[in-house]
Amino acid sequence: MTILRAEKLSLGYDTTPIVHLLDLETPSGQITALIGPNGCGKSTLLRGLARLLKPKHGAVLLDGRAIHTLPTRQLARVLGLLPQLPTAPEGITVRQLIAQGRYPHQTWFQQWGQEDETALRNALALTSLTDLADRVVDTLSGGQRQRAWIAMSLAQETDILLLDEPTTYLDLAHQLEVLELLVQLNRKGKTIIMVLHDLNHAAHYADHLIVLSDGRVVAQGMAGQVITQEIIRKTFGVESLVMPHPVTGKPLCLPLRRIA
Repeated sequence: MTILRAEKLSLGYDTTPIVHLLDLETPSGQITALIGPNGCGKSTLLRGLARLLKPKHGAVLLDGRAIHTLPTRQLARVLGLLPQLPTAPEGITVRQLIAQGRYPHQTWFQQWGQEDETALRNALALTSLTDLADRVVDTLSGGQRQRAWIAMSLAQETDILLLDEPTTYLDLAHQLEVLELLVQLNRKGKTIIMVLHDLNHAAHYADHLIVLSDGRVVAQGMAGQVITQEIIRKTFGVESLVMPHPVTGKPLCLPLRRIA
């Protein structure tokens, strides 16, 4: 399976450093959640992993090759990105949006074909959007729109899917709808790396968690190793109570108070 990792990776904007000499490897075939306080570098790291930011030091490696040396189309067939709060062109339908995901597979000599149509239909089916294929994206609910964007990424048929806060501004039901869809996709073999703010969602849905603070990894591992009172205190400045979830047994974090 495809392996994505960072070696001594430093990222930033202009002269402002955000991520500092970071080493990590995201487990293939699993769901990885990036968690940490605002401004700690989660989204910056995701942009670096997606090749939207050029490293100031170190490298992002895909199966041992620096992603900045890979042709764009080749990379887009392996790695897909769903940014935070994407916007669709006015009037575009769900089908048209999802079709954009087939761009890496198109060439000057090979336009839309049966493989593309099959990939589009599979993406619609996996995200339960078949009946909404001809609806304009702007008319969908928040959860439906997010599923449409995920479907576009699925149409790329990549091994790895990166998502930046996929549950932002969604109500609780739609948050669970999106997260449960990602679990289904993971069970079909897709590696998923996403930024999450909700620690309990991360503990429940992710196999592997990476905690960032000030652009550095402070902890990583399974939820039971990472969601602890001490790590939450040091990373978020919050006193909390962490206990086993009464149904799943996974860590359940109850914030108590902010540390002055």
